[in-house]
Amino acid sequence: MSEHVVETVTHEFPDPRTAENVTYDPSLDDLRAFSEHLETTTEYGSPSYVSEFRSRSADRTKNSVDHEFTEADRERLSEAQERAHETELVCLDRMVGRHPETAFCCRLYVPKEYGRIALAWAKLLEPAPEGREPDFQTLQLPDHDDTRIRVDVDAGVTYVLGSDYTGEAKKSFLRLFMYRTKQQGGLGIHAGSKRVRVADESGDLQTVGQAFLGLSATGKSTLTCHGCWLDGPEGAEMLQDDVCAFLPDGTVAGSEGGGLYIKTIGLDADEQPGLHHAATRERAVLENVAVDEDGTVDFDDDTLTSNGRAVVRRDDLPSADEEIDLPDVDQVFFITRNPVMPPVARLTPEQAAVAFMLGESIQTSAGDPDEAGEAIRVVGTNPFIVGSEGEEGNRFHDLVAANDVDCFVINTGHLGSEAKDVGVEESVTILCEVARNSIDWRHDDALGLEIPEHVPGMDIEAFYPPDYVEDYRGELAAVRAERQEYLRQFEDLREEIRDAAY
Repeated sequence: MSEHVVETVTHEFPDPRTAENVTYDPSLDDLRAFSEHLETTTEYGSPSYVSEFRSRSADRTKNSVDHEFTEADRERLSEAQERAHETELVCLDRMVGRHPETAFCCRLYVPKEYGRIALAWAKLLEPAPEGREPDFQTLQLPDHDDTRIRVDVDAGVTYVLGSDYTGEAKKSFLRLFMYRTKQQGGLGIHAGSKRVRVADESGDLQTVGQAFLGLSATGKSTLTCHGCWLDGPEGAEMLQDDVCAFLPDGTVAGSEGGGLYIKTIGLDADEQPGLHHAATRERAVLENVAVDEDGTVDFDDDTLTSNGRAVVRRDDLPSADEEIDLPDVDQVFFITRNPVMPPVARLTPEQAAVAFMLGESIQTSAGDPDEAGEAIRVVGTNPFIVGSEGEEGNRFHDLVAANDVDCFVINTGHLGSEAKDVGVEESVTILCEVARNSIDWRHDDALGLEIPEHVPGMDIEAFYPPDYVEDYRGELAAVRAERQEYLRQFEDLREEIRDAAY
């Protein structure tokens, strides 16, 4: 029997305030200077870097709740601690979350020459109060000869060994943020959140809280950050882009108060004006984006990777609100790219829990570049769940039911074999009209779901899935049977949820 790391390793990192090999809390300018040998300066004056690893190493990640650590793990983590006392490091303390119940101090150690990782990470979060001790710690050693990410969940410690991808540092803390939220009776969700103000049929303004669950690169940031083309007094503000804490009282608390870590491939100034604006500011940090020697940026060039990234500041995003917490969530949208699904469908709480468990989407380069474009299922569209996935589905059901949250599945891809695209204009129109409560719904026998009969400003009849799929009922029946079989693997998932498969 292999040994468990929490029984064999004491995490002893240098005290950043006294250790001679640690530069503690350097300025952003200093962090940029530490990695100037790796930088290409863009036409906007922002730094751009190319990393060796360009996506997360999911297949090399283990946590102490769901996996048993081996003797080799123990040895590598002990070696990493020794190196932490010998290597020139930078160390920063930042806060994940602002809500009193979900605010955690996070401490990151990285080698000084990789200050670019700390620079990008630091711009996502807000400084920790002076003297605050860390709740979570991450040691990232990119030049380690063996790639492995190991998370001691109870201790709140993550080791990122052998990867120089900034996303590993970012998710190391958000993974633990979500786990602690679950321990407190809530649920960590891989979601964006926004506040929408719209006028109803009487002209009265109403404020609606929306949350969006979706895998990276499926349109989550686009929909969350979109201003919805609303003019005052109507409007829409982005509160949070990536990870939130869904609390028992219906609050959706944010995690990152400083910036966003956005996908850049295909970033378009017309369809994503806010994100494009923020990514072309001097304060942005670009990672694995095509940049010529003269600094010219090409967001359409995927030569390096289709998982190009930019850290952008909230202050540079026109739709970003000062707040990151949504006091009351009214509507939750599951983003899918399943071609048999309509542009939008309304779900019961049980069906919403099914959608949560299915997590249907298309694999993107952020997860596994070798399988990009293939159909994929990720519970909660959240690759960072620690613990029982079935219990997460039960918890989600209870939270939306208790807080009377309306849930929807929204297709941001296409219908059939790419015969009919659902574009940003259609998706944004749907979001606005759902917020206005102006959509007429009908139950569709073929889908077994409620779909729109009428959507103001949109020819919804032109997006009826059976019109684009040969033998639609047969194909959907096969999909439904496969979904039911998939759900049976989650023994902890309640029966009434499994029975609601659509």
